[in-house]
This record gives sequence, C-alpha cells and structure tokens, in this order.
Amino acid sequence: KDKFKPTVVKEAIQEVLSEHLKDKNYDPEQAPAWCKVITEAVKERVKQIGMERYKLAVNVVIGEQRGQGIKVGCRCFWDSDTDNYAQHLFVNDTMFCLATAFGVFFY
Repeated sequence: KDKFKPTVVKEAIQEVLSEHLKDKNYDPEQAPAWCKVITEAVKERVKQIGMERYKLAVNVVIGEQRGQGIKVGCRCFWDSDTDNYAQHLFVNDTMFCLATAFGVFFY
C-alpha cells in the first residue's frame, strides 16, 4: 500500500510540467526560477499521493531546445525492494525539461 508508485508519480510530474511550462518559451534568465518552482510543485504533488514513509528528492533540468540530445545520469545507493524513481520529459519548440522524483523509504 505504501510503496512508491512510479506510474502514479510519473503522471503527477507530467501534470506539473504541463501546468507550469505549456505556454512558456525558453528564457535563460527565468529557467533557474522555473526549476525551483517546479521542484517544489512536484514534491507537493507527490506528497499528496500519500506515500508518507518516503523521503523525496526531486531534480529538474531545463535547457534550450535546439535539436540536440541530452544524457542525464545518476547513481544512488538504495534498497531495490522499496526505493524507486519516476521521471518525465517535457519538450516544446524552444525548451526541454526533465523532472525526476526519487522515493527513498524511510526506515
């Protein structure tokens, strides 16, 4: 019941990214502030799902869309039975945004 649900969290991330970025064009001056706002919004939305025993870490990357590729990696030391993550990539004509939420079970 309390397990981290990647599919539900991915849907929540997708909703947050659409709400915050759907009508925006890339602006290098505003991107850092957008990252902070989106990070907090994702954390709050995931907390509403009701996984109280999980510590959340959210990472948001926004960049200009010019047809380039991007690779993002991370390494984590966690319990593969309980810990998990979800991510969603938002792309429009001028920017991309990758949001990742990590759920680490708090023993």
